[in-house]
Amino acid sequence: MHDALLAGFRAGRKASLARAISIVENHRPGADALLGALHAALGRARRIGVTGPPGAGKSTISASLARHYRNQGLTVGVVCVDPTSPFTGGALLGDRIRMEDVALDPGVYIRSLATRGSLGGLSAATREVSDVLDAFGIDRILIETVGVGQSELEVARTADSSLVILVPESGDSIQTLKAGLMEIADVFAVNKADRPGADRLRTEIELMLGMRPGAASIESSGHHGVDLSRNNLARQVREEATRDDSRWTPPVLRTIGTEEQGIAEVAEALDRHYQYLEASGQLRTRRRVRLRERVVDVVEEKTRQRLWADADTTVWLEARLPQLEAGEATPFEIADALLARSADLLSGRTT
Repeated sequence: MHDALLAGFRAGRKASLARAISIVENHRPGADALLGALHAALGRARRIGVTGPPGAGKSTISASLARHYRNQGLTVGVVCVDPTSPFTGGALLGDRIRMEDVALDPGVYIRSLATRGSLGGLSAATREVSDVLDAFGIDRILIETVGVGQSELEVARTADSSLVILVPESGDSIQTLKAGLMEIADVFAVNKADRPGADRLRTEIELMLGMRPGAASIESSGHHGVDLSRNNLARQVREEATRDDSRWTPPVLRTIGTEEQGIAEVAEALDRHYQYLEASGQLRTRRRVRLRERVVDVVEEKTRQRLWADADTTVWLEARLPQLEAGEATPFEIADALLARSADLLSGRTT
């Protein structure tokens, strides 16, 4: 069905890439077959999640990273997960507008996806769109989240490396810990580092990294033991983040995105993290987990579609609502009975 599209796609035509992404994003007929045809070509691109609170400068940093990678001769794909328009259901394209200058580069492909009410702000198609970019031969894929809700955590499931961007205005750093960012960040960037409070925020993040269970800086005591003073602990964490060993300590870097200061250091840290993942075997583990989650997602989606698109199933459930209302049956009993009667439907068999 998509033979002509695949031929253009494999020939490196941008129009074919755009069409393939549209088919996948909107779950048009043939999307599964298209993704299946591309599956064997996956695994070359490095996927980098870019997340953080609104106003942290994620788009500015993403654009600066894209320029940096282009200067190295690499191609870049940027997947911007934008809020959904309440009028059209489409992406508001705010990030696309802010990246207008890099969007003109033929070696950069930017796609804005609408959240469409998806939990955490990552649309259900984000991973599949990243797969399409990967199969097209893109070298670096930047996945930028909305920066609200659970999207900061979901990006870790989608990316090989997660870059968390914070600013002095992010508020008390304990809120960072509550949001779960400490657990998913592989590299931190304190953006707008020329503003008051930037150094303090950097030190506080390093302190929390040093106080994590199993932190290298706590375990490796020197001749006189570990100095747990505020300044020394932060310095130890900073030193650990520059070492090449079997443990990864997220570096906390200073950036000024509007002036592209610190971008080379961020890119270098992301490269080091990727090398660490390869050497430790965690890259394979992360990608295997991603494949497993993909299968689970597909099963859940197909189950939902087959079950609730069936008119007989809907009629059967409606007929049992009075039993639930009267307390003669529980939702769990009805659910078990529904699954038992739907075995052929769920397996795709017809009677």
